[in-house]
Amino acid sequence: MEKRYQVFVSSTFADLEHERQEVMHALLELDCLPAGMELFPAANETQWNLIRKVIDDSDYYALILGGRYGSLGPDGLSYTEMEYRYALEIGKPTVAFLHRDPGKIVANKTEATEEGRQKLKEFRHLVEKKLCKHWDTAHELGSVVSRSLIQLIKANPAVGWVRANEVPDRDATLELLKLRRQVEDLKSELQRMRKSAPEGTEGLAQGEEDHRVRYRFSTRESGRYMDHAHYNANILITWNDLFATVAPRMIHESTDDELKSALNSLLAERAHAMLGDRDEFKRYELRGFDINDDDFQTLKVQFRALGLIAKSEKARSVKDSGTYWTLTPYGDEVMTRLRAIRSDNEAAELGASGAVEEVTPEDDI
Repeated sequence: MEKRYQVFVSSTFADLEHERQEVMHALLELDCLPAGMELFPAANETQWNLIRKVIDDSDYYALILGGRYGSLGPDGLSYTEMEYRYALEIGKPTVAFLHRDPGKIVANKTEATEEGRQKLKEFRHLVEKKLCKHWDTAHELGSVVSRSLIQLIKANPAVGWVRANEVPDRDATLELLKLRRQVEDLKSELQRMRKSAPEGTEGLAQGEEDHRVRYRFSTRESGRYMDHAHYNANILITWNDLFATVAPRMIHESTDDELKSALNSLLAERAHAMLGDRDEFKRYELRGFDINDDDFQTLKVQFRALGLIAKSEKARSVKDSGTYWTLTPYGDEVMTRLRAIRSDNEAAELGASGAVEEVTPEDDI
């Protein structure tokens, strides 16, 4: 939607006629709408209310100051100064263009009285405290106005004006508001879903329920380089412990091998705790822990069904055919709840939730 900005140009009239034409051309070339230059060649108290309304409706205010102070209003200020002060009062973005050397202006375009010259001097002093540019000729003024307005618009973006046929009608506006409300509702729903399990997962095994995990391991006698025997075993571990083990690996993303490695480390920890004191294992080093592949796949499926993990959508090279996993927003919430350390020291260290059962030799070496 193309915008055009309205610029209120304030100046004295008769002495700056040629300069105002240059400014008007400069503004029109910028697709701006000039206001104030030709509308009020004479000012009075009744017109002052109209002038203020036009300044209110304008996007920017520009002052051109030459050698004259201008006709006076009821308070002893010129209407030009009154306009400038009003623009500052309402916070309108302003820029002023002052003649660089008023002493060189021809006599018939300057103040005839000492009082007028003093008021002009005081007005210039006031204006120079704010953003202002200087000029010598009408042609130079046009160039300075163009550059200055571009900078002012960039630094202070305004509402602007658009063609009526480009403005949405009432029905379109109502529809837009309706869609915005829907977006806000969806954002709220998404925020709620981040902290709650997906619908339909209530009947799935999860949390502190035990799950039997099968695995294999081997034993090696101290000082030997070959395994003594291989064993198949299984153990009960809660779903929370299983997820808490693999979740940190997926804060960014993780491969199957990395997830399996984390689970194997958990199995080794639990097996050493439960089997290390058994007579048949006291002489041997327990090693080579490897989760059953079917059970590993089941864990991934369960975590996906619970809404805890998802396949990573990150773009990769064509040659990379691996599968990568990452936490869902809900999975991140659950991981934080399980792994964050509580300040009240109530969190206990993770312990074995079940005993190793049915350890059977796989083969003898």
